[in-house]
Amino acid sequence: MTSGTGESGRTGAGAGAGRDEEAVSRFVERFAAEMTEAGMQRMAARVFAALLADDDGSMTSADLGRQLRISPAAVSGAINYLTQVSMVGRERDPGSRRDRYRLHDEIWYATFANRDQVLTRWERTLKDGARSLGEDTPAGARLAETAEFFAFMQAELIGVLDRWHEHRTSSR
Repeated sequence: MTSGTGESGRTGAGAGAGRDEEAVSRFVERFAAEMTEAGMQRMAARVFAALLADDDGSMTSADLGRQLRISPAAVSGAINYLTQVSMVGRERDPGSRRDRYRLHDEIWYATFANRDQVLTRWERTLKDGARSLGEDTPAGARLAETAEFFAFMQAELIGVLDRWHEHRTSSR
């Protein structure tokens, strides 16, 4: 990470007093690697991890480029992906034409709630596929079992999200 005053007017991008910027950088790269291994695009994972590690959870494109040492095009591509999957929002700095990218509140809750919609679509498609192939065929039976798995996961996920929301509300 670089130090010096960024576009946000803060020392570094989201630098808190006494922060070990090298440790922050190591965390960003480590968490981004974990997310990439799980299937997220590499640059999107790096940008997301940088926002997650920022005290405000918000940075400009220039802040992200400087911190991650990436091009404006790389930041733009990552932000486009992250906004499409509803992990990051775009807002304007007051009195400026500059965009600021911010993590959504309750990011993990929202992310997993959106996965619920994906599971519903996958389940529907798999059920249609099983009927098309014939549920008595090996492939059709495999698709039907996969659809049943996603239906189970969706029901469980809804319960987990509800319990998390209750836990979060009571702990505040």
